[in-house]
Amino acid sequence: MPSTGQTIADAAATLGLTADTLRYYEKDGLLLRAVPRDPSGHRRYETADLRWIELVTRLRSTGMPIRDVRRYAELVRAGEGNEHERLALLQAHREEVLRQLAEVTAHLGAIEYKIGSYEDRLLQLERSA
Repeated sequence: MPSTGQTIADAAATLGLTADTLRYYEKDGLLLRAVPRDPSGHRRYETADLRWIELVTRLRSTGMPIRDVRRYAELVRAGEGNEHERLALLQAHREEVLRQLAEVTAHLGAIEYKIGSYEDRLLQLERSA
């Protein structure tokens, strides 16, 4: 019987992660299911697994704590009936991401101001030369 799905190396390359990260996500309960294995015991990542891992990666990249990602995964694994809790968890995270975005935007504004100041000063120096 031929194997389906991607090997851990292929999945890691597809997702831009390391194989160690994929193993960690699985071990730490961040995935929706145990990754299927082929007859020789090697992990085989299906499209649904990759989509979920991409979401986990996005949540982590936006600063969601591991405990919250784990809780979200637990809720999804539990199935229907907990959508309010899932929504609340994601809404709380969105608020934190928006707060961080506003802070970074303010910092960027200060940097843009300084760049503008230097560009204006250099333009004045060039005109007076």
